[in-house]
Parts: sequence; C-alpha cells; structure tokens
Amino acid sequence: MNAPEQPSEEPVIDLGSDAYFMGEALRQASRAYEAGEVPVGAVVVRGGRIIARAHNQVECLRDATAHAEMLALTQAQEAVGDWRLTDCTLYVTKEPCPMCAGAVVHVRCERVVFGVPDPKGGAAGGAMNLLQFPTLNHRCAITPGVRSEESRQMLRAFFAEQRQRRELERAQEKASGDGPAGDDTDDPGSDAAEGGAFLSP
Repeated sequence: MNAPEQPSEEPVIDLGSDAYFMGEALRQASRAYEAGEVPVGAVVVRGGRIIARAHNQVECLRDATAHAEMLALTQAQEAVGDWRLTDCTLYVTKEPCPMCAGAVVHVRCERVVFGVPDPKGGAAGGAMNLLQFPTLNHRCAITPGVRSEESRQMLRAFFAEQRQRRELERAQEKASGDGPAGDDTDDPGSDAAEGGAFLSP
C-alpha cells in the first residue's frame, strides 16, 4: 500500500507578486553580469504583464545613459504607444540613480520597486528622493528592499571580480616595467569605487 502523498514543501509562486517580477529583473541583471556590465536589471509591468525587459548596456552601447531603467522605460513607451506610463510599475534590482529617477518622474510611472538600496547615489530615498520630491509635478510610490540580498550578492561578486582584474593588470604592468608611477589605490571613478556601497557587509 502506497503512503499518502505529503504536501509539497515548495512555496507556491504568486506570478503577480513583487517577488516574482523582481526575479525577472534579476534574470536581466544576470545577463548584464555575463556581458561584463554592472549587473542591474529592470522590467516594467502593466496590468500584471511584463511589457519591457532590459539590463545595463553602458559598455556595450558606449552610452552612459544606457542604464537598465532607461532602456526599460523606452521599451515600455513603445509597447504602450504613449510616453505616459501612469499605470505601470518599474521593478529594478538596484535603487535608481538620479538620471533614472528623473526619467521615472517624467514618464509618470505609478510605482517603483527596487532591490538593494544605494546610500551613496540612490535617488529613491538613499542619497536623495527625487521620486517623491515635493516641487515636481509627479510623485510615485516606492517599495524598497525586494529580494535585495540576491542583488547585493551579484553586485559584490561583480565588483570583486573587477577589482581582481585590475590588480592583475597592474601586477603585469609592473612586471613588464610599463606600470604608471604613483600609488595603486582605486581611481575614485572606477567600478570598484562605484561598487563600494555593495562590497561592505
């Protein structure tokens, strides 16, 4: 006689939850990681459906504005057929920067859900809050910290690899006698410095 089936221990996935949609943004972040881009991903959701997906492509496109959020918002406007995204939610794995937050305000996005906060450069409550700035003509709801640890670990791994690569390149330059004079500290504008907020515990 067969034993009665035990209820599954696997949690039921709510395909309309913030956690689910953030998982799709994390998939995009993984694609950025594989391409050597800072691993940030974003999706735009309207009516429970994903209408845009994007990841950072700054290096690939040689475009400083090609952040995941900017690319996703552009895709979403094309999908909707309007520049206004008043009934849309943006999911992004890292707190938006001032540029991206400004774009979110301009397209009248209803809500922003992000993963890991950015206390040094975030514009959704980290360093500043442009998404709810009192004198702007639009303010959107903010849901922070969704699946933040997954995003944080991906960012930490990426910036650690970037730092190791630079250290190896410097060692090779020294060995060949072609290394630059001066100290070996990270350039304040380098990827490692940019990722400092995510490398600390």
